[in-house]
Amino acid sequence: MSSMKTLSVKLPVPLADWVTSRSRKLGRTQSEVVREVLERERTGGRRTKSCRDLLADLDGFFDGPKDLSTNPKHLERFGK
Repeated sequence: MSSMKTLSVKLPVPLADWVTSRSRKLGRTQSEVVREVLERERTGGRRTKSCRDLLADLDGFFDGPKDLSTNPKHLERFGK
């Protein structure tokens, strides 16, 4: 991330408690949680799509097991 500027903000107790609990739940700092929420607001709720999001329309398109790595027979000639 580019350089950061420090900003002090006073929050009502319920909102500060939410930030604290959310950061603990996600294993992130309070600053990261606040930045993510502000960025989401700035971009109108849009977020970068994950690979799964981008390929969601292909769900169910292919036949076969969901995870080929669970069955060694699917890897018999892999890499040859």
